[in-house]
Amino acid sequence: MVKSILPLSTSTGREISIITPPKVPAGSGRTLPPGYIHLGVAKEIAPTLREFGLDPDPVIRMAGLDPHLFDDGANVIPHAALGRLLTLCVAQTRCSHFGLLVGQRATILSLGLVGRLMQHSETVGDAMRALVSNLSIQNRGSVPSLTIIGDTALFAFSIYQPRAESADQISDGSLAVAVNALRALRGPDWHPIEVLLPRIAPADQDPYRRHFRAPVRFNQETAVIVFMTSDLNCRIVGADPVVRALLEERIQEMKGTQGSVLSDDIRRLLRTRLTSRHCSADDIADVLAMHRRTLSRRLKGSGMGYRAITNEIRFEIARQLLQDTEVPLGQIAAALGYSEASAFTRAFRRWSGQTPTAWRGEGHPG
Repeated sequence: MVKSILPLSTSTGREISIITPPKVPAGSGRTLPPGYIHLGVAKEIAPTLREFGLDPDPVIRMAGLDPHLFDDGANVIPHAALGRLLTLCVAQTRCSHFGLLVGQRATILSLGLVGRLMQHSETVGDAMRALVSNLSIQNRGSVPSLTIIGDTALFAFSIYQPRAESADQISDGSLAVAVNALRALRGPDWHPIEVLLPRIAPADQDPYRRHFRAPVRFNQETAVIVFMTSDLNCRIVGADPVVRALLEERIQEMKGTQGSVLSDDIRRLLRTRLTSRHCSADDIADVLAMHRRTLSRRLKGSGMGYRAITNEIRFEIARQLLQDTEVPLGQIAAALGYSEASAFTRAFRRWSGQTPTAWRGEGHPG
């Protein structure tokens, strides 16, 4: 049992601003603005802290949140607040895999309506595609993707909100619950081929091996679950097509009232495409089913151009890899589409005022 390490009240007497976002009942039809998430999986933070012998309420307040929000997984919080809270939780517990513990407590139903739709999808592939297509109604800070390469499937999870804290903890937890969801669909003995994590290898890797039951590779560019493509063809026992149709209709209604924010849509697309080279303005316009000039005109009206959004996402990916991993600069540069590390260094200096090496070593260690 771990005792509290950080003071739970400020020594300076500074007041802590408590964020109390509006409650969003699961059946209300209201959806999320950019930068917000339904608590869902994060609801497991409080019981995880209790397992360490800690009262979660003071820690939650330190992150600027109302502890009562955690009574209902349908409530919403800013994605940035989740990152702050996980940073505090790691410091309080001295547990570098706190996010993994949170994720492994969660179930497929922690994914709300999307999790229920997965349960009633015809096949595992349909379920995973439903997750990728619809997670935005639950989470507007991170984005999943599913890629098929021959007989191998790759489910990836990426954070696209700028300057997110504890991206490594969020990635750990997200892959942990994704594996739980796959086991709910395929059976409790299912395991992936391997798991890739964008974080420094911890001293104790056993918790990761125990949960994933597969080789885990650290210091990767993206959080990925690798499994057999044949798993996607497996039919889901107990899936009800009538319930599925009702859930699909409900989710489409929610997406219809969500109100698209073009810059946020582009950020989500870029976060999964920047490392695949299919991310030119023409590519993105094609995915969004609009002309390139229409894309430029609508972005101009919002006050932010395509190049600025692209650089923002490049900076966020670079920042996460520099902070959370030991991936070499040349590899980061190549992943972001730079032909030379020197070009990446110049760009990073423009974004941050420092070179990547200085930024990584000066207060931003992994």
